[in-house]
Amino acid sequence: MEFLGSLISERAEIIRGITAESDRARAAELHNNRKIPGVQAIVRTERDVAIEKEVTRMRRKAKRKGREADAPQRFPHVYTSTPGGRGSGAMLSMFGTKFSLPVGTKRDELGDHEEITIPFAKPAAQRQTERPVEIGEMDPLCQYTFRNYTSLNRIQSIIYPTAYGTNENILLSAPTGAGKTDVALLTILRTIAQYCTPSPSELDWTDTSRKPALVVARSEFKIVYVAPMKALAAEVVEKYKSRLQWLGIQCRELTGDMQLTKAEVKATQIIVTTPEKWDVVTRKGSGDMELVDQVKLLIVDEIHLLNEDRGSVLETLIARTQRQVEARQTMIRLVGLSATLPNYVDVSNFLGVNPHKGLFYFDGGYRPVPLEQHFVGVHGKAGTPSTNRLLNRVCYERVSQLVAEGNQVMVFVHARKDTVKTAQALCELALKDGAGDDFLTPEDTQKHKALVARVAKSRNRELKELYTNGFTIHHAGMLRSDRSLAEELFGKGLVRVLCCTSTLAWGVNLPAYAVVIKGTQVYDSQKGKFADLSILDVLQIFGRAGRPQYESHGVGYIITTHDRLAHYVSAITMQQPIESRFASNMVDNLNAEISLGTVTNVEEGVAWLGYTYLFIRMQKNPLVYGLTGEEVSDDPMLGQRRGELIRKAAMVLNRLQMIVFDSATGFMAAKDLGRISSAYYLRHESIETFNQLMRARMTEADLIAMLSRSKEFDQIRARNTETLELKELLKSACCCDVRGGADSVHGKTSILLQAAISRSIIEDFALVSDCAYVAQNGARIVRALFEIALSRRWGPAAAVALSLSKAVERRMWPFEHPIKQFAIPQHILRYLESDSGVIVDMEQLYTMDSGELGALVRNQRYGVTLAAYVRQLPRLELQAEVAPITRGVLRVTLTISADFEWNDRVHGSAEAFWIWVEDVDNTEIYYTENVLLRRKGYLEPRVSVFTIPIHEPVPTQVFVRAMSDRWIGAETVTAVSLKHLVLPEHHEMHTDLLDLQPLPITALGDPCLEAICRERFTHFNPVQTQIFHTLYRQPHNALVGAPTGSGKTVAAELAMWWAFREYPQRKVVYIAPLKALVRERVVDWGRRVVGPMGRSLIELTGDVTPDPASIRRADIIITTPEKWDVVSRAWHAREYVQRVSLVIIDEIHLLGSDRGPILEVIVSRMNHIAARTGATVRVVGLSTALANARDLADWLGVAQAGLFNFRHSVRPVPLEMYIDGFPGRHYCPRMASMNRPAYRAIRTHSPSKPVLIFVSSRRQTRLTAQDLIAFCGMEDNPRHFLHMDDAEIEGVLARTNDPNLRLALSFGIGMHHAGLTEGDRRICEQLFHDRKIQVLVATSTLAWGVNLPAHLVILKGTEFFDARSGGYVDFPLTDVLQMVGRAGRPQFDDRAVARIFVTDSKKEFYKRFLHEPFPVESSLHTRLHEHINAEIAAGTISSAQDAVEYLSWTYLYRRLRQNPSYYGVKDSSEAGINRYLSDLVSTCFGELERAQCAIVEFDYARGHIAVTPTPLGKIASQYYLSHATMLTFSTRLETIDKENLVCDLLHLLSEATEWAELPVRHNEDLLNRELERKVPFPIARGGRVDYLSPHAKTNLLLQMHMLRGELPCSDYITDTRTVLDSSIRILQAMADVASIKGDLICALAVMELMQAIKQAAMPTDSPLLQLDPEPSAEAIRTISSSDTHKLRCLGEMLVMSDAKLRSVFTAVPTLDSLIPQTQYSLIITLAYAPAQTAFATHGLIKEPGQAFTPRFGKTQYEGWWILLAQDDELLAVKRVSMQGHIQSDKSARNSKASLAMADTSSLKRHGAAQSRTTKLLFITPEKPGTYSLRLLFASDAYLGLDQEFEIPITVISGTNGHMVLPSDNSVFTKDRVKEYQ
Repeated sequence: MEFLGSLISERAEIIRGITAESDRARAAELHNNRKIPGVQAIVRTERDVAIEKEVTRMRRKAKRKGREADAPQRFPHVYTSTPGGRGSGAMLSMFGTKFSLPVGTKRDELGDHEEITIPFAKPAAQRQTERPVEIGEMDPLCQYTFRNYTSLNRIQSIIYPTAYGTNENILLSAPTGAGKTDVALLTILRTIAQYCTPSPSELDWTDTSRKPALVVARSEFKIVYVAPMKALAAEVVEKYKSRLQWLGIQCRELTGDMQLTKAEVKATQIIVTTPEKWDVVTRKGSGDMELVDQVKLLIVDEIHLLNEDRGSVLETLIARTQRQVEARQTMIRLVGLSATLPNYVDVSNFLGVNPHKGLFYFDGGYRPVPLEQHFVGVHGKAGTPSTNRLLNRVCYERVSQLVAEGNQVMVFVHARKDTVKTAQALCELALKDGAGDDFLTPEDTQKHKALVARVAKSRNRELKELYTNGFTIHHAGMLRSDRSLAEELFGKGLVRVLCCTSTLAWGVNLPAYAVVIKGTQVYDSQKGKFADLSILDVLQIFGRAGRPQYESHGVGYIITTHDRLAHYVSAITMQQPIESRFASNMVDNLNAEISLGTVTNVEEGVAWLGYTYLFIRMQKNPLVYGLTGEEVSDDPMLGQRRGELIRKAAMVLNRLQMIVFDSATGFMAAKDLGRISSAYYLRHESIETFNQLMRARMTEADLIAMLSRSKEFDQIRARNTETLELKELLKSACCCDVRGGADSVHGKTSILLQAAISRSIIEDFALVSDCAYVAQNGARIVRALFEIALSRRWGPAAAVALSLSKAVERRMWPFEHPIKQFAIPQHILRYLESDSGVIVDMEQLYTMDSGELGALVRNQRYGVTLAAYVRQLPRLELQAEVAPITRGVLRVTLTISADFEWNDRVHGSAEAFWIWVEDVDNTEIYYTENVLLRRKGYLEPRVSVFTIPIHEPVPTQVFVRAMSDRWIGAETVTAVSLKHLVLPEHHEMHTDLLDLQPLPITALGDPCLEAICRERFTHFNPVQTQIFHTLYRQPHNALVGAPTGSGKTVAAELAMWWAFREYPQRKVVYIAPLKALVRERVVDWGRRVVGPMGRSLIELTGDVTPDPASIRRADIIITTPEKWDVVSRAWHAREYVQRVSLVIIDEIHLLGSDRGPILEVIVSRMNHIAARTGATVRVVGLSTALANARDLADWLGVAQAGLFNFRHSVRPVPLEMYIDGFPGRHYCPRMASMNRPAYRAIRTHSPSKPVLIFVSSRRQTRLTAQDLIAFCGMEDNPRHFLHMDDAEIEGVLARTNDPNLRLALSFGIGMHHAGLTEGDRRICEQLFHDRKIQVLVATSTLAWGVNLPAHLVILKGTEFFDARSGGYVDFPLTDVLQMVGRAGRPQFDDRAVARIFVTDSKKEFYKRFLHEPFPVESSLHTRLHEHINAEIAAGTISSAQDAVEYLSWTYLYRRLRQNPSYYGVKDSSEAGINRYLSDLVSTCFGELERAQCAIVEFDYARGHIAVTPTPLGKIASQYYLSHATMLTFSTRLETIDKENLVCDLLHLLSEATEWAELPVRHNEDLLNRELERKVPFPIARGGRVDYLSPHAKTNLLLQMHMLRGELPCSDYITDTRTVLDSSIRILQAMADVASIKGDLICALAVMELMQAIKQAAMPTDSPLLQLDPEPSAEAIRTISSSDTHKLRCLGEMLVMSDAKLRSVFTAVPTLDSLIPQTQYSLIITLAYAPAQTAFATHGLIKEPGQAFTPRFGKTQYEGWWILLAQDDELLAVKRVSMQGHIQSDKSARNSKASLAMADTSSLKRHGAAQSRTTKLLFITPEKPGTYSLRLLFASDAYLGLDQEFEIPITVISGTNGHMVLPSDNSVFTKDRVKEYQ
């Protein structure tokens, strides 16, 4: 009974339930019969049942394994309006199960159309934790940015703590209109805050009327905002630009329409771009990597587009970014913004979002204005007239109903003309329905009357007509004023209906109560057909529905055809999960990653796929991607399936020749075709087409026909309605044949491309869109075809492709007049060009002046403008010289000169040209180069040196072609004649390595020598065994050519031991090309050889200059070519030079390098000395294998028995050599692209053995090491290169100074370059030698200086920056061979590996010459002046005939006969060569005479040209300076400003030619500008300053050295050492030049400048700064101002007693133990004695005469200038050195001197004095009488010790006149001392 009672009581509720169930059953039946959205949501087909069963089984299995994911609702930031989260939209499980539409959805069948209505969601209830964030609560950065807000909205307030308070990755899934752009702005502000000073949270900002005082480090970061559409990108740019302008933040758009220059990118902090554009930027392994590396925040808007066709691009971007974060160990924050997503957890996982912190989901209940959605599907076929009429009627019914309710409506259509048609149709239907008055608004407001007046003035007829009926229109084709008027009319409610295109939804914030989308068919020019309106557009349009301040909800209608109804219902309500579209573009995406270098094998490809959304969805919904449940359960990470996908794509790419793919190993590497395809965004199907159709010779028609078949144009459709207009275009616009006709797709593409070039006017709107699409993509594809042709070395195809590319870009045909590229009026152009062709070509215009041009065009005034245009058309002049290197290789020296006037408005910042060398048939390209001219210095000629192959018979000529990259008609072709080319003789001679028994060391027959060798080996290696007898037993000259590492050092020792055995009293000279090699040999032989032998060794370099006595005592002299050249120039006066028995020249193959002339002169001079003295001098040359060893041997006087020239393959350790080519025009990005292959090479060839990586610069050592560390970080054991325990590495790091080196060493990677301290370099060398670190990254100097072989050597690039040419030049081949020679450790390896990374264009060259010997040519003719001058100064050359005879001793003379064309000899006969030498000598004499270094005159008595040295020539020879420097000094010293001596002398010093080779690196001009602000003397000299000049940099470094200032980087510290090395000898020469000119003031000033440089002090500084430790400024003031002991200079301290010195020092606490370390007394017979005082500090002065110069960096020795002057006229000068042991005072006093005076009082405190004696010769005054002369003493090392004495002399008349001193030798006291401070 109780049960029945319950039934009765609940009767009504039960009936309602039964009725509802019946309704649902009927609805289900109806849905089964007709496909509508509800059916997709709730009806299960048999397939659905099968899928559901499979999913259920998988879920259960996953749950059993503990892999069941948490439900989405459990995440803390998932916000839904109803419990369970399904109130306002569909929610999905992890396996993608569908859900029904929201509750309350209803469907109405209305005859000819159907409508589904989804009610608006109720606003979500506020959680207890929610509260709005007030703007006043924020820090000053946010407050000022959001100053127009009072608080954040609800969603923004919820996300604020995470967005601004953390760096968490974020996914925000929220309805349109929720304020997601401001959330993105919060994340932007978070990034900016991290680069603010002070921190915004710490800023005290009380005065809110002023903006916060924040300084942003704008150059430190970049933020990228990826917007789905260009229109949205423009909107975002405007918004962020205005909001962040107060911080100086630059926000710019980077899209296909808006390009940015490199400078603009650098100055921009926020880049708003599209997915495709950012994909292009990030997929370039060169060029843009610096930009990518600076990105700190990546915002991806509308990320739900993963489900669209463009979704694969988004996947690629995000996957690439996440891999970059891991690889480079840098933080890039990812922020995804999206509409409400169904499977938001999957997308958050893809973005790397922590779902408990960064995942924010808001359903429709959080929309600011809830939206009621109506989906209307009309029956009929889209596009038919009947359907269009039905759409209009249905649209009218909804609009009229809304208007009748008093609402405003926006009707969106999809073409400009449809706005008018729709408005007119609605108006007609309203009038027909009698409802026209409903659309009208009252006219009684004043504002309305004002707007009516504006409407009346509008020229838009449709706008005026429609306004009168209550309608208006809006589209991009209207005038801006009319669009604004329409916006204002609607915004103020004066019209009820606005018909517009979707651009209004994106670009203008103009909401309405209701929006209606009429039709969903949009013409897509990319697809060439009508396509569905994108979901993104629908969401954006629906976002305009509802005005928060007026309505409680909004209404959105979408009216489409019935077949698309289900699609839009499902998509808008998010019923279907977001799936991946990545697989559709797998092949092209993989190619991009391979080209980028991030994927090099299948394993890496599998890892790459693990970062994609595809991988996530394959795990979650495997059936969609063709996977079964068993596959997922057996392989949960889908490794096998990912491997299959990668291999399948790789095989396609391999078949198309885009990559190299080894299926066995999985190795993948990009080829040129693949790199070009990636760079130009080509589809692989297009590449397949090009492979089939492209040929070496193609016409424009062939190229256009091939291009029209590209995959990119497959979506173009041929429509019947367009045929007529296409045929008209075919007749009027097409200059090339159209294959396929106007009816085919390819024909249509061809016609449209030619129409675009011809600038034809097209009527049909669809054709206009198609034409724009074809032109835009055609330009890109033709550029790719050009590069493909270049890579295949097809000259004709490349020229045509480049020409066509410019035609598409310029919209004019190549045959049209080039002047049309300027804005030439048509009536002017008709005089230059007619329909039949060009009347007056550019060559004729170049020859005319403005008057002639004005007459030509019948307009004199326009002649000036036309002349300017003619001069501005870019073109180049080319001059080429060829020289044969071998019979198969030509060296081309190309001089490129610009022949046009630069105009920034016309040419921009740079002009690019393509230069290539073609064969005589114009078929094959031998060499290509891209030349970039910039505004600065564009008129300076550029010299490019390269090699090309040549084949016999020699062709008559080759062609050099230069084509502008973007200007039509800017082309130059130069023919280079080869008719008179004489190829060198081919007589390659090699010594075969004999199969000899290794010789034991007992063969030396000397126990002492055997003991020396036994430390390292017991038997000589095969090469040493074969040369042993010749070097050790025979006296012959010898030349040993063998690869690096074959034991040539032992060969030198054998020759040296022979010399000491045969000539025990004579000397051995070992000449090495680098100071590092000298140091290595000094250390090695000093440790091993000289001790046991009882011999002495001395180092003679620019760094170490021993005194002459030490050199005389030494048995072995190890020196550099330059130093021995200086020493041997005065061989007559240096007896030890004449006592040399053996000269060993290491690396003699460097004869062909820049330093080669010095080696050549040395050998010639030693042979000359031997011939003059009759003494035997044995010469032994050591080199690599040579191609012309016989010539070199003949010059050295080496007989056949002494010549050994082994092949490159003769190595103790066999070498495998690999040469890899890398693309890229820019150096730094190309170097960066080599780092990953370098790491892969290490893992492949030497996973556990030592590796040497050679790079070109110090910066590259750091960058390479950093990238290697990043790659290590991706391994399981990041420190696998480190072979030390933690305690040991900590100790090493504690001793390391450089922070970058410390980081690298902690990963087992060392760095070695000259910028490191000596200690840091030694640490790296020792650790690498002991195998405690595995990798050493070093500059090329390590290959020469330190013997550290390795198993694997990687040469990362073969170019370095050359300051003289201002660009990158190739390493000398000898350097490359030396670096490669470091591969292989004889005691550890049985094979070695060398990997050489080169630019693509150099690959063939290195392939040839790294496996074949390279011929050695002379370069003496390029540096002849200095060497001829030295011989003239020494007296060796006194006539032109002497000079010719001198040259006959040289290697140059021998090579002139063997390879005359190399040296420019036209006539190779004996007479011709003599004529060449005579001309060479004559030119050299002329240059020396102009430089005032020699006097050339004709000796009539002897009938020849005589030459005599001048004082300037002798000075140049003595100090090893250029004749050009002498000319500079001689002319400029006369103009020195006596009021600014130091400033002018510094400028003069820095202008010396010797500084021209000081390196000036990239961006150092900026550093130089900064340094100029810190120095007292500006470097500007009455004009513009070239801050990239090495002379300007020298000036700044010298000033900073004297200021003791801090330099900006280690490179500048090293450069300062280089400058100081040469500055002293140049200053000494400058002082001598001033003395010659009798300029006492300049001479003294130069001496003072030298003192200042040695002491690192300004001449105006106190001399007391020279004390050690350096006294403070306060201490100096105390000493100088004391009443009892005013000290002004060091000289006054020298005569003080100990007691007085003690009182001085104790007065200043910091000086209580100080005394100058160089105290001595001056006797005019110069004498000094070491200090004998209690204050002396011992140990600082280690050698007699050494100066105390702690800041100079090199040991300096004291010297004194003695000057005799009368008034300001200098009579005599002499420099006396105090270096070495000096004769005792007693002997000095007994010696005879012209001037002998002594200050005996100053000797009271000193021990036994030592002295130098000198003689001054001068001319006495003409008239007899008494004169007072000035005797001055100037130190060359110390400030404050200069002295001056007065010397009275009496001139008496006699036979010849002579000077007599007073009979009593007066003693000059200290009160007569004058200071010069």
